[in-house]
Amino acid sequence: MLLTGEILACYGRAAAAKRKAEGTRDPVSKADFLKLEDVWLALARSLEASDRLADFIGDAKVSKDLGGVITSWNKGAEQLFGYSAEEAIGKPVTVLIPPERLDEEYAILQRVRHGDRVDNFETVRQRKDGSLINVSLTVSPIKGAEGKIVGAVKIARDITRQKRNEAQVAILAREAEHRAKNLLANVQAMVHLSQSDTPDGLRKTIEGRIEALANVHSLFVQSRWAGAELARLVEQELSPYSGGGGTRTRIDGPRTMLNPDLAQAMAIALHELATNAAKYGALSVAQGYVRVEWALAANGRLVLRWTEVGGPPVKPPTRRGFGTNVLETVIRDRMKGEVRLDWHAEGLACEIAGLTQCGNGLPLARS
Repeated sequence: MLLTGEILACYGRAAAAKRKAEGTRDPVSKADFLKLEDVWLALARSLEASDRLADFIGDAKVSKDLGGVITSWNKGAEQLFGYSAEEAIGKPVTVLIPPERLDEEYAILQRVRHGDRVDNFETVRQRKDGSLINVSLTVSPIKGAEGKIVGAVKIARDITRQKRNEAQVAILAREAEHRAKNLLANVQAMVHLSQSDTPDGLRKTIEGRIEALANVHSLFVQSRWAGAELARLVEQELSPYSGGGGTRTRIDGPRTMLNPDLAQAMAIALHELATNAAKYGALSVAQGYVRVEWALAANGRLVLRWTEVGGPPVKPPTRRGFGTNVLETVIRDRMKGEVRLDWHAEGLACEIAGLTQCGNGLPLARS
């Protein structure tokens, strides 16, 4: 193993202590010098072990003199920076530093000359092939036999993956903040638009709408916040009414991934339609069923049709209900889509159109 200046300095001090022990006749002084020799030898061996550990875990360990010239170069440095020891030793350490960061080296050498240690300094360095890497640097002064600072030893650790992970975490945090704000805005709208004749009825109405939002968020978690697949969203909202071998609900459409904002809006819309059908429409009687179909128009817009069949006779309402207000709020006002309600005698038909679906604008192939 190539010994660094720091290790050589420790061996030099151990040798000096031994010479003093051999040159004195005072037993007490002799014992003191021999103990001092043992201390310096122990420190040298400890530093050697540290060097071996640096090699083992792949850290780059580089020594340099006070002029910034490289004096030692371990295997970790070869792997990290791409230079062999023969190529690196004797060159200025600035070959590893991007031009715009040369001031960092000047500041580090100034601290080293004053005997200061630099710990965990995160920066960017340049490999032999010109590529840049994120590193964490620890720089310690090297002292000669007389205690004078003669250089520095630098340990560099590759933190490129760590920085990439930190950036990913920051992106996810911003995404989570956006989703949380959007969710709270939807909850606020649900509470504002909810009304019932009794406090218990109002509570159940609000709980149902919030549960619809919670359910779609469980799909977001499964997709790592990419969104929600429309068929799963429809099945999820209609699952309480899908008994009898699925004869009460009929679902058909290409596999389509909705972005989170659109998925939340669609979950609320489907919840309102299903709740209305269970109270007054096709799902309120045994023989009724609901058909949900969707397609993607040539311009990439999503069109979903909800059709109720076999329910009790339907008459157009004499006033706008709160379900209608909710539909228009989340689809028309928030998503800039269109809602068309047709009150046929055989059941309600609803068309939701004009929505821009998944973020990349492309439907997924149906499985």
